[in-house]
Amino acid sequence: MKLYTSVGPNPRVVKMFMAEKGLDIERVEVDLRAGENRQEAYLKVNPGGQTPALVLDDGSLVSEITAICEYLEERQPNPPLVGSTPEERGATRMWVRRVDLKICEPLANGFRFAEGLPMFQSRMLCVPEAAPGLKAMAQDGLKWLDSQVSGPFIAGERFTLADILLFGFLDFGAMVGQPLDPANTKVAAWFERVKARPSAAASA
Repeated sequence: MKLYTSVGPNPRVVKMFMAEKGLDIERVEVDLRAGENRQEAYLKVNPGGQTPALVLDDGSLVSEITAICEYLEERQPNPPLVGSTPEERGATRMWVRRVDLKICEPLANGFRFAEGLPMFQSRMLCVPEAAPGLKAMAQDGLKWLDSQVSGPFIAGERFTLADILLFGFLDFGAMVGQPLDPANTKVAAWFERVKARPSAAASA
């Protein structure tokens, strides 16, 4: 297998997932800032023009971070980061979906349409006037999540893909003008727990 990766929160999620699994997969760095991901050579690898992208041994492609992580989980079930039972997998997928829709997507687009506009405006449809609202949506999602956290991790007692996904985007948000509001005390404490994991440093 070969992982095409770059800077940014999306590749970081996969790299942190791999670190938790102890997986060593060949990596190819794509220069996102220079737009290499939108050039013909990379588009032959991933027509979506996004990173990360996992090319399997048979040459087929798995793209999108949750799909890549789910694939790796099936290839190497331990330690389980999605789940070992249908109930655990269902709970993890529920929280991944909630975190993605309520926090990660609005946070990322809030950046792309504002601070990241000079880099992204020639690559995708950008709506600069939506940026403040998107950032507010991400903060509202975090406030909601803070009211829902009932254990050491997002899904309760288990460390899962939901934790990795949220951590990758919140750590990125802190660098691009969308820091975590310390009033969200449960999420703030959770963030420090995840930040202390070796995989957080290994994927940075």
